[in-house]
Amino acid sequence: MSEISRVLKTFVAYLKRPDLYPELGRKIIKNTVNRKSAFKGKEKTNSWAASVAISQKEAVFKLFSINIEDFRDQYAEVLQSANRREKECPIKMGGPGALELIYYACEFTKAENVIETGVAYGWSSLAALLSLEKRNGTLYSSDMPYLAQDGDQYVGCIVPENLKKHWKLFRFADKESLPKIFAECSSFDVLHYDSDKSYNGRMWAYNEVYGKLKLGAVFISDDIGDNSAYQDFCEKNNIETTVVEYEGKYIGVFVK
Repeated sequence: MSEISRVLKTFVAYLKRPDLYPELGRKIIKNTVNRKSAFKGKEKTNSWAASVAISQKEAVFKLFSINIEDFRDQYAEVLQSANRREKECPIKMGGPGALELIYYACEFTKAENVIETGVAYGWSSLAALLSLEKRNGTLYSSDMPYLAQDGDQYVGCIVPENLKKHWKLFRFADKESLPKIFAECSSFDVLHYDSDKSYNGRMWAYNEVYGKLKLGAVFISDDIGDNSAYQDFCEKNNIETTVVEYEGKYIGVFVK
């Protein structure tokens, strides 16, 4: 699909969904007036992140005093099945990230309520749900429909049916999803952020969710090298953060 065709298909899909009109307006502004702001401070943050980054294994041990080796063996069958479902999916979405970091953040906090933004195939959702099911907890997820790919039905497709009873998926942009989530749950043990990657989008969501995290909760944000929003947020709030290098990208994580 050409870029023009993709944009037109996305626009038409938005027009069919009045509940998504607010996000359509924000996207038009973001991709025209505020286009450059998406990458604000990118060079600064990548230099900083590269100088302090550690591995996922080191980070999990540093923050939670847990070794990550058991995860892949313990859930080998679940992960193999998830891989098969991803390969069978007819559309391309984001692949697995630092699953151990998410899973052990939930284990460390004995999480009962987790919030995530961005689902795609559902790898991060799976990692959180594997922990949450032990305590009959709930994962609250915000994810925009994949409008250009007719991909609504495939969001979260790798999550097995037995875990879905612990999962509430809100199919809107964060600015619509988060208030709906907060109306159902007012405090969370873990945040995994992986949605709007723009500087302004991140700063808005970080501030909204940070106030809903319990003391001792874990804050995780993917792809912090896209711009300086995460670094600026941590500096503004005097937060001592850990940076994880994972497959050439950077993840920010701290315990509140």
